[in-house]
Formats: sequence, C-alpha cells, structure tokens
Amino acid sequence: MERKLEDTGDEKNETDGNRVIGSDSPDGVRMRKERWLRRDAEDIFFSYKVDSAYVCSEYEGYTPEAGNQLLVASVTLKNTFGEEIEMYDTDFQAQWGGSGEDDFSLPITFNGTEEGLATLTQEQLPGVYTMAKGESRTGLLIFEVPDGYQDFSISYMEAFDDDSTGDTFFVNFTAETR
Repeated sequence: MERKLEDTGDEKNETDGNRVIGSDSPDGVRMRKERWLRRDAEDIFFSYKVDSAYVCSEYEGYTPEAGNQLLVASVTLKNTFGEEIEMYDTDFQAQWGGSGEDDFSLPITFNGTEEGLATLTQEQLPGVYTMAKGESRTGLLIFEVPDGYQDFSISYMEAFDDDSTGDTFFVNFTAETR
C-alpha cells in the first residue's frame, strides 16, 4: 500500500489514499493507535464487521443484572492472515459512553474463570475457536451493558506472541431496541 503526505490544512498527514492517518479527517476516520472506523476493521490477522446489533432485556433465558441490558451483535470475521489462527470471544469488547474504567464489557461468556460460561445458542461465537486461512465466520457476541445506551463500539487490540500490543480497532454502531 502506498503512503504519502497530504496537506489537510492545519498540518501534513500521512495517507494511504483512502484515509488520513494520525489525525481527524472530514469523514470521521482517525487512525494510528486508535482507528475509528464505521462498519468494519482489518488488522494483520483478520477483518471484522458488525452486521447488525440490538439491545434487549433477555436472550435465550439469560437475564442481565439489574440496571443492565444485553447487547447482541452479529459479527462477521475473516482470517486474512497467512495461516490458521486461534480466536477468543474475549478478543472483542463492547464500549459505550466515554473512556472511563467502567465503560466497556467483555462477552457474557467471560466470567473470570478459565472455563467461562457456556454459549447460549449455536449462533453465538464460542469462547475459543480456530479459523483456517481465508475462513469467514459469522456469529453473535453478547455483552451486558448499562441500560439506556444504544451507541456502541466493538473493539479489538492487536496482541502478539512476544506480549507486545499493536493498534486498537473500533467499529462504531447504533443498536436497535427489541
């Protein structure tokens, strides 16, 4: 991918021809350590997009704690890496509101134990799964989130075998109410 410098008025910014990297651009895309994207994201391992999402008070018999609702998001993932990769539902987190310590949630299958909770339906992404090279998979990620929110992002941070981290990717969306 060819990158060049682009003069956006206030400063020169690196661009890949489609998006400005390192500053806010007119279309709302900001890239570098945090990448704000609208519908999908792609890193060196896989791409993901939020196909649809809704909030509800119960899902398949699971009821959230008082003051919370469930966010049910259908996501499509595609392995773009050159080999098989192991994935975890906890690779993703839902975020809302600001950037406070309590403004995010991991999927409901994560309960702080190694085993986690069982999935509620076969459509839900399991806690751990393997994706073959080039494989696409669509499934549900389910989160407990505070009542009253409908604007969310689902984020993913690159993590490498040497325990270093890379970029963080966000897909922003508004959930329907059911």
